[in-house]
Amino acid sequence: MEFGLNFFPDVGPDEKSAQDYWTEALHLTGLCDDLGFSHVRTVEHYFHRYGGYSPNPLLYLAAASQRTKKARLITGALLPVFNNPLKMAAEIAEVDAMSGGRLEVGFARAFLPQEFRRMHVSLDESRARFDEGIEMVRRLLTEEHLTMAGQFRSFEDVTSLPRPVQLPHPPFWIAASSTDESFINAGRLGYGLMTFTRGDAQVKRWLQLYRDAWREAGHPGQGRVMISFHMYCAATDDSAHADARSHVEGYLQSIVDANSDWASTSSKDYPNHPKMIAAMKSVTYDSVVAGGGAWVGSPATIRKQIERYQEAVGGFEIASLQVNSHTCAVDKAEASMRRFAAEVMPHFR
Repeated sequence: MEFGLNFFPDVGPDEKSAQDYWTEALHLTGLCDDLGFSHVRTVEHYFHRYGGYSPNPLLYLAAASQRTKKARLITGALLPVFNNPLKMAAEIAEVDAMSGGRLEVGFARAFLPQEFRRMHVSLDESRARFDEGIEMVRRLLTEEHLTMAGQFRSFEDVTSLPRPVQLPHPPFWIAASSTDESFINAGRLGYGLMTFTRGDAQVKRWLQLYRDAWREAGHPGQGRVMISFHMYCAATDDSAHADARSHVEGYLQSIVDANSDWASTSSKDYPNHPKMIAAMKSVTYDSVVAGGGAWVGSPATIRKQIERYQEAVGGFEIASLQVNSHTCAVDKAEASMRRFAAEVMPHFR
């Protein structure tokens, strides 16, 4: 099992500046090779403290590529709905070159109504724009003198530069969170799956849908699954909870605030989101820890949390850890990472 870092800024200027956030993130990124964390990952969001400090994940991953020599660099995830595929393909290949072929590219549909409204894009076009965009990027990275005429974008005789280091292209991932179709599509296409914790039975069913679709499409193996978790490791359970509680609660509040528009919004492309977001308001720190979405405690406790979750969902390959939620101090995050690397990670190698 692999463990990496997931940088998901959930702060605004009144809580922590973007300069401080990314300076701290780069410091923690610089620890990855020595401590054995396998990847660095960040998001694409806009306009809100929920992710808004990271409008272009490739920018941060380019900087991270100069702080590490081994860690994979993963977009978690790019949003084709808001981006021109010609630009995405070129920037993907550029970071792949800068990193010596360590980039992996996650794509997502986006899901915040306020982002669609401000970008003047219809929520009801989300799936179609996603499908078209990811296929255009794939072909731009693998073909030359390419002509494509899509519903939303078209171009003629394009050879995208630079060409990617990894052939035929950097590994692709699809982020899925709410509909069976998204999990099945990721498996059918032969791409890695990014998701996050929900009820154990639901996640287990979704992972099975993904793996069944993977095998039915004739891909070798069973795919790759990456799940996101909050993580805070301290000497004792009590001290870990005392440090982590307010920061995870800050993240939970930010996601509720960012999704508040779903209370008065509906879309054919997001049939489950109004109900799902309404349920988020009842989520608490204690319920997240109990449900496995936050690994918090002593090393011995976290080892048990990981083992329980692996068994409950039928296994997965990669854990992407948010180690500096909300306003967590960088020295606290570093101490947590070091203890986790020394006393938890070896147990799963």
